[in-house]
Amino acid sequence: MSINIGLSEQERQGVTDILNKVLSDAYLLLIKTKKYHWDVVGPQFRTLHELWKEHYEALTISIDAVAERVRMLNGYPLGTAEGFLNNASLKEHPGDLPSAEEMVKRLVTDHEQIIRNLREYVDQTSEEFHDEGTSDFLTGLMEEHEEMAWMLRSFLDGESFAPSGKRDKELVGNK
Repeated sequence: MSINIGLSEQERQGVTDILNKVLSDAYLLLIKTKKYHWDVVGPQFRTLHELWKEHYEALTISIDAVAERVRMLNGYPLGTAEGFLNNASLKEHPGDLPSAEEMVKRLVTDHEQIIRNLREYVDQTSEEFHDEGTSDFLTGLMEEHEEMAWMLRSFLDGESFAPSGKRDKELVGNK
């Protein structure tokens, strides 16, 4: 059945291509987050184990939403590891087992890459493809990744947090 939602087939295909890139990055990030959830050790095990569970559960929901958005546009979402790897901007780190801190740093880097991509895609879907619905949808995803990145950066900041008195003096001195 044909679809008539105010977007040409070319516009819908352009948006579908973008959404499949988003889906690919999200799937790779999900895999990394789950792997780190399983492998983390050390004094921050419980904190990171629980945080990453929250993150991979949220990623699972957003992955499904992206795939459904593709279908709403009459496209088909990618669904193979090969497809995800070929379309992702994120990279794997096969064969290594980083420290807990390095795991957090890598996830921050990945979330920030996704955020930068989403900023570009928001503009592209709105300006080039005239699909404000997908632009709004991607903005929501971007906000979710911003929150996850913030939580991870806060963990890293806490690891190197200066004693209260010194930190307070630095904050007051910067005002």
